[in-house]
Amino acid sequence: MQIILADTEYRNGCLPFTESKAVADLRIGILTIRERWQHLAGKEVFVHTVPWLRCLYPSVPTEQSIWIDAQALANPDIARMALALQPGNALAWEGRIWACCAADTNFQDVSSVFGAAYQQVTEQPVTFLSHPWQIMQWNKEWLAIDFQLITAHRFSEPIPETVFCTSVNNIFIEPGAQLMNCWLNASEGPIYIGKNAYIMEGAAIRGPFAMGEGAVVKMQASIYGATTLGPFCTAGGEIKNAVLMGYSNKGHQGYLGDAVIGEWCNLGAGTTNSNVKNTAGMVKVWDFNTNQYMSVANKCGVVMGDYCTVAINSSINTGSMFGTCSNIFGSGLLPTIVPSCNWGVTGIRYNFDKALDSIRNWKQFKGKTLTEAEISVLKHIFAHQN
Repeated sequence: MQIILADTEYRNGCLPFTESKAVADLRIGILTIRERWQHLAGKEVFVHTVPWLRCLYPSVPTEQSIWIDAQALANPDIARMALALQPGNALAWEGRIWACCAADTNFQDVSSVFGAAYQQVTEQPVTFLSHPWQIMQWNKEWLAIDFQLITAHRFSEPIPETVFCTSVNNIFIEPGAQLMNCWLNASEGPIYIGKNAYIMEGAAIRGPFAMGEGAVVKMQASIYGATTLGPFCTAGGEIKNAVLMGYSNKGHQGYLGDAVIGEWCNLGAGTTNSNVKNTAGMVKVWDFNTNQYMSVANKCGVVMGDYCTVAINSSINTGSMFGTCSNIFGSGLLPTIVPSCNWGVTGIRYNFDKALDSIRNWKQFKGKTLTEAEISVLKHIFAHQN
């Protein structure tokens, strides 16, 4: 039976990331939501999302399938219950159906899938990813879950003799990774080094920590928990409790803390974010879904959507929310709210063709190209900004 991860009416709670990708492709822990379900199911998982994003994904199968709310985070026990569903049965938590086995589906209206009358609905607790800042708040828990999932019944590559390690049994290195004269301390959480990743000399890393395929940690970097570097990210300076989803760069000195950075972002040299108010009080963050501030925690740095670039020596304020595809620069503390498609911080619209040229240039650095499907998504985003 096929498995479909679906975006529901709640997907906008994860803006700005869900402007440019389905919920299933959000990264929390080591894996994206889709990758985690694929590991647990042992096969390909399909994605059903809003119309303007469907060009990014293969067509959804039409046969009987298990539909899962993509915002429901899967550990092995949750997945076992969802994958065992029989036709006409569903799982719900606090009145919200999050998994169901549906035979007759209107694929253009996902609400008809989760809103159908099922023969049996079982209440089963599950954690929903409802806001983007939860990615960094919960990263420690899900990094540990993913570490066990990925490394079970496997053997790590040997740790080079020049690497100083603590709690070596909590460290896993994939083939092709390069490490030399660095420090790895896994006493407070696991450390996962992905395929062909590279840790340069002098870097000091304290777990929980993960770096994906092809990611790079530069010389003298200081990184501690819980931090995830997605595939082909570059990290330098000081990073604490941050998630970089993939292909993004924070390659130079400066502090990044309690932050979530989307894909294809670049933070200029010397850029630093604040993650605590001067009063040490509650941080409020702008919610792009409700257009109001929400109280988050005593520590929250920046949430940055895909395709954003930030100029050198930028000062990012506590609790900042940056939209998709903005070129951000300005003197003094940057505003805490930068909408999508902005040029600078004065409300000037980013020229679409210049934005595409910039993205193509950044992709070229990592051996990638901007696809027609991605251009179509960006056209939609630009067309729907005020």
